Amino acid sequence: MKIKAFIYIVIAGILWGTAGIFVHFLSPFGFSSLQMTAIRGTVAAIAMSVYVFFTNRQAFKIRIIDLLLFACSGFFLFGTSSCYYIAMQASSVSTAVILMYTSPVIVMAFSVFFFGEKINRLKIFSVICMLAGCALVSGIIGGMELNVLGIIMGLAASLAYSAYNVFTKIQMRRLCNPKSATLFCLIFMALVALCFSNPPEIVSIMTQNVAVILPLSLGLGICTCVLPYFLYTLALKDLPVGTAAALGIVEPMSATIFSIVLLGESLSIPSLCGISLILIAVLLLSRSKN
Repeated sequence: MKIKAFIYIVIAGILWGTAGIFVHFLSPFGFSSLQMTAIRGTVAAIAMSVYVFFTNRQAFKIRIIDLLLFACSGFFLFGTSSCYYIAMQASSVSTAVILMYTSPVIVMAFSVFFFGEKINRLKIFSVICMLAGCALVSGIIGGMELNVLGIIMGLAASLAYSAYNVFTKIQMRRLCNPKSATLFCLIFMALVALCFSNPPEIVSIMTQNVAVILPLSLGLGICTCVLPYFLYTLALKDLPVGTAAALGIVEPMSATIFSIVLLGESLSIPSLCGISLILIAVLLLSRSKN
């Protein structure tokens, strides 16, 4: 495992963890989950397009087969966010979080079956630590309110995220340009999201308070989408897909810390234990070999 790729994944996880901050401040304006997904994807697609235009215009040139792979990544990325938010609304945040972060187990199974990646005891132990840590951080240990729709949508989010990882790994094995992969994935994600989010209503809500909503929307798209997914895609050039997905679970740890420091939420002893388990797992995975 290359240290640079490991750092990319950790930074991506931290950036993903800021999503709760932006959602916390955007929700009171009346945006639905699908609308925030559309805002996130649209801003990210535009920002990435501008970046690619000025840094590497060759990234706009792609093969048809790669375009199909990018479309699949964008679709599953949309599915990940949408199902995740629905799971939160139908059941609880803790249920959605723990179900969503079963994805490393699914990705590891996919990577062993499709890519022939080796699995060892250290990776298995690390994933167990991460899942236990997520259960503690989310609060699912100590009581869980079951909801059939919430459970189905949480597992669907996990499957969609796993599929996104697999398609992205295929793209990197085909030596696709990471900028191209990120750009077109975000474009397809935005297009799908806009089809289900009533764009005129989004514009109407934004016009009510542009000075506040616009900066938050830009932050939601750039900090929680374009930057972390670009770093994540870049890291997949050197990391096994199962390891990369497992390292991404640094997100709930960082999300918890941000909620305490910036949103004034309290940290329970189980949450502290969960953060410790996730940190241990990240350190163990950094030592694992392909």
